[in-house]
Amino acid sequence: MAKRDFYEILGVAKNATEEEIKKSYRKLAMKYHPDRHPDDKGAEEKFKEAKEAYEMLSDAQKRAAYDRFGHAGVDPNAAAGGGFGGGPGFNGGFAEAFGDIFGDIFGGAGGARGGRGNAFRGADLRYNMEISLEQAAHGFATDIRVPAWENCNVCGGAGAKPGTKPKACATCGGSGAVRMAQGFFSIQQTCPTCHGSGRVIAHPCQNCHGDGRIKHNKVLEVAIPAGIDEGQRIRLAGKGEPGVNGGPPGDLYVEIRITPHEVFQRDGDDLHCEVPVSIAAAILGSDVEVGTLKEKVSISIPEGTQSGKTFRLRGKGIKGVRSSYPGDLYCHVRVETPVRLTEKQKKLLREFDLSIKEGGAKHSPQAKSFVDKMKGFFTAE
Repeated sequence: MAKRDFYEILGVAKNATEEEIKKSYRKLAMKYHPDRHPDDKGAEEKFKEAKEAYEMLSDAQKRAAYDRFGHAGVDPNAAAGGGFGGGPGFNGGFAEAFGDIFGDIFGGAGGARGGRGNAFRGADLRYNMEISLEQAAHGFATDIRVPAWENCNVCGGAGAKPGTKPKACATCGGSGAVRMAQGFFSIQQTCPTCHGSGRVIAHPCQNCHGDGRIKHNKVLEVAIPAGIDEGQRIRLAGKGEPGVNGGPPGDLYVEIRITPHEVFQRDGDDLHCEVPVSIAAAILGSDVEVGTLKEKVSISIPEGTQSGKTFRLRGKGIKGVRSSYPGDLYCHVRVETPVRLTEKQKKLLREFDLSIKEGGAKHSPQAKSFVDKMKGFFTAE
């Protein structure tokens, strides 16, 4: 019996694309697969026929030979009815046609897609560094000791004893994955023998015990940029854990923590501080010396300054990592009440207080305003 045309079997034109051929085969495989028709010989034959057609037309060389010579170009035994059908199992063309679907779902690629698919990027590491506000403002360089994994210097990361080599896993053929039939579907899973590495080490390295890596403390130099803030990170590319099976190393992230300062509180690029001022200086006015992170400056406290008054010193804050200009320094005045006075000092203050009261509201406008507001609470309606 003469074999049907492969294009006719799949129901596609001779100029059909690879995607159109694959799509048509999927529909036929789903429709006629023996698992759906266990006792239907006709469906089984149609499945084999579609499978053979897909195997020929999905291969560029076989398709070119078929287009030129017909069945004789791809199957010397075509006249005898041989064909390439290998039974109803999930292998060959069917697995290839559906492999991209299951590969995306189960995160692997077996067979010809193995190889570098088993190479994994190394893990990223994090290092918490605590620095002072001054160090954050000015920047500095320092060394850190980081516990990390590194390729074994004896076996070079291969995991095998020097003079020997790992062998391809016999279970998965070196792909790191095995394909298992689950009813109608074929599912790809990590190889249980080599655990996805695709290789078996018969003679492991004694230094790393076959792992290919050793753990130790390494010293790294870190440059802390001026203006860095709490929670910001510095990335050291390639300084994380080494990759697996030739994969690239991960990165190391240095995360900044800033210790509380005795004087200043940081708010972005701005700084805030409290400036204690004596009663006499607040009453009479005075020049007060204030320190910044770089220098000492003087601020002029005008006569009659109240507690809580804020003075802004432009450009005396911190220049952030991404800022064009430095922030400001805000000085908050706190009028300090004298303590442990002598009898003479107390007598002078009583006399001073009496003279203030005799002067009326012109000396204490805030007190007068407060008293007037309180009277409103007790006024009868």
